[in-house]
Amino acid sequence: MKSLKFILITLIVVAIAVFAGSPYYTAYQLKQAYDAHDGTALASHINFDQLQPNIENQLTSKFSNTLQQYPLVAQLGGDALNQAANEFISSAVSNAVTADNVTRLIDTQGQANQATKELAAAWAIASNKVNLRELVQDIIVQRGDIQAVIQNQMQQVIKQQSGELQQHVESGEDSSKPKLSYCGINCFTISGQVKGYPLTLEMTREGLIGWKVVNVVLP
Repeated sequence: MKSLKFILITLIVVAIAVFAGSPYYTAYQLKQAYDAHDGTALASHINFDQLQPNIENQLTSKFSNTLQQYPLVAQLGGDALNQAANEFISSAVSNAVTADNVTRLIDTQGQANQATKELAAAWAIASNKVNLRELVQDIIVQRGDIQAVIQNQMQQVIKQQSGELQQHVESGEDSSKPKLSYCGINCFTISGQVKGYPLTLEMTREGLIGWKVVNVVLP
């Protein structure tokens, strides 16, 4: 009877340990895949159906907050500017935040392709890294043609971000010891630095011990 009780208690302890320790093992698997430049393995730990809208919502919210800081730009551009920017953000996220693109990025050790450059440009625009003087001039010169204004700004920002991305790929450092922590019973975060960029990965539980990345908190 005592041996049966001991076995039951042992099984319960082991089950709790596996349940509680499962996200740490997933974090370990992510790190192993990243270090081995195994894009397929890393992408398998990502839920892209949730990741895409989460990143898009971050960027559109950032852009909305940025636009509120510049009422003149908002007045000149109107709803058309906001719509054009959001459409560019949506397109950039749809093209870059995919299993194929993540796999290519990891396999090539972070070499940015066009989709990644456009996502970086979307982040720059949303994060108030646009030359507003030129933006206002473009709106005036283009006589309110917001699509032309956005395209002009996109090309400038993509060029700027391409150089910055390349610099980070070549000299940016990765965190040797990222911070791992629960944010709820079914929520877990991994915070650190990737190629010099501070990032936080958010994972949610799938089943009892499975975990998938569902959000990346951008800098």
